[in-house]
Amino acid sequence: MPEDPTSDVRLLAPAQVGELLGVSVDEVMALVMEGRLRGMRAGAPARWRVDASSVSEYLDDQAEEARRMALWRQSQNASFPELWGTGTVRNPD
Repeated sequence: MPEDPTSDVRLLAPAQVGELLGVSVDEVMALVMEGRLRGMRAGAPARWRVDASSVSEYLDDQAEEARRMALWRQSQNASFPELWGTGTVRNPD
C-alpha cells in the first residue's frame, strides 16, 4: 500500500504560529494570504491551519535575508578613499 503523502504533515493553528513568530494572528493570516506561509482550511467547521514546515522555511528565508542585509550594510561602510587610493588608509595591511 502506498504511503500517505500527508502522514508527516503537521498543521498548526494561526495562534500557535503567531506565538512562534512573535506576531499577531492577523499578521499570520496576512502571511498566508501573501503566500509566504502555506495554509489551508481544515476540519468541520473549517478553520485555518498552517503547515509547520512552511513556518520553518519562512524562518530560514528571514534569516538568510537578514544575513544578506548585514553583508550589504557592511559593504556600505567601506572607506571609499581607501578603495580609490586617495586619502588616509585607516587599517594598513
